[in-house]
Amino acid sequence: MKAQRSALANGSRVALTTLGCKVNAYESAIIAQRLGADHWTRVGERECADLYVINSCTVTAEADRQTRQAVRRALRLNPAARVVVTGCYAQNDPQACADIPGVSLVVGNEQKLSIPGLICDLPVQSGRPTPVCMEQSADAPIQLLNGYHDRTRALVQVQQGCDQSCTFCVIHRARGASRSLAVDAVVRQVRRFIAQGYREIVVCGIDLGSYGQERGGPAVSLAALLAYIANLPGDFRIRLSSLDPVHLDDQLLEVLASSPRFCPYLHLSIQCGSTLILKRMGRRYDAALVRERVVQARGRIPGLILGGDIMVGFPTESAEDFAQTLRLIDDLNIIYPHVFTYSARPGTPAARISRQVPKNVRRERAAVLRQAGQQLRTRALDSQLWQEAEMLVEQVNPGGSAAYHGRLANYMPVWLSTPPAGAGCFQAAQIVGRQGDTLVARALGRE
Repeated sequence: MKAQRSALANGSRVALTTLGCKVNAYESAIIAQRLGADHWTRVGERECADLYVINSCTVTAEADRQTRQAVRRALRLNPAARVVVTGCYAQNDPQACADIPGVSLVVGNEQKLSIPGLICDLPVQSGRPTPVCMEQSADAPIQLLNGYHDRTRALVQVQQGCDQSCTFCVIHRARGASRSLAVDAVVRQVRRFIAQGYREIVVCGIDLGSYGQERGGPAVSLAALLAYIANLPGDFRIRLSSLDPVHLDDQLLEVLASSPRFCPYLHLSIQCGSTLILKRMGRRYDAALVRERVVQARGRIPGLILGGDIMVGFPTESAEDFAQTLRLIDDLNIIYPHVFTYSARPGTPAARISRQVPKNVRRERAAVLRQAGQQLRTRALDSQLWQEAEMLVEQVNPGGSAAYHGRLANYMPVWLSTPPAGAGCFQAAQIVGRQGDTLVARALGRE
């Protein structure tokens, strides 16, 4: 019997769930914009909807689990809803996504922006979903965003894909080869966001520092692009998403130090403090280069605050290897370490190494690193007391125990003793205290 066709129509409700990186968030915003143009009504991801789009991540097994959990949550909210899974999990293992009960459609990364058209003829009873268009495309997608419905900071994707085949990672398979958006396309997007009043531009990519490398020549590089953006007129600041330490070269540091528009915060994809383990990971640098680059950066960028991706429990990691990572965090004062345990991804070289670190040891080591980061963070936050700084207001009435109104340029979160009038503006403030990991400040220039 022929499957009944979908009754989805203009005005139907859609909810989007975004997992993983800032590039996913940018692409979800494009999907939402296109759905809005088709008269879909967007609702929260925990609300009842006719269609749920889950933009997945697959960097760890936990990320895969979160996708499955998101599907189950959607179907609890509306058992009759259609569920589309896209993103890196869908690209890397489409069959696993198709096997999740209740999934209607699986869409690869390079076709995710076409989801509004693909869902037009979704059948009510589709049987087993068929993965759609898993091939990689030649170029990064060009799509100007009008804005974000729930963000005061504007994400701008400038690069897609990764040419680095780290032994633990599947993202280069899920995202394809590195390719860059043209400078004029990036600048058009940034100009649009500035004109709309966004005060922080977050430049992001899968392997951000490789921007322009496939095009060749110093005129097309991340440093050159950032220098161009920094000279645009307007009242805004610029923040970078995660960088590989090998890309933090003299040319980039010179640009970052040249303008007060660049936030004095860097998030580095460090992974480990052991040169031996970095080599086995297939990384492009050793521990000495990380230390050298950070010292150079601190010498050029006053008040620089550091975050970093730190992996524990990579196969063969010894107690001494781990101790070297702990020393690196402490020596470099990485106050925002994003610590995660190694997760064996099927088909990767690291998963085939026989000397896997026991899971309980991985968990214990991760807890030690998080505690070290907490101690460094507490000292860094306390060092801000009684200083005056400018914050970007992100929320007016934040809720929750870790609530904050906005962030300083150095990424530290701030709670204002007098709630701000509106989000999306700069506010001068004086730091007067600390509550947990959040600074407390009073607004300046107001009675």
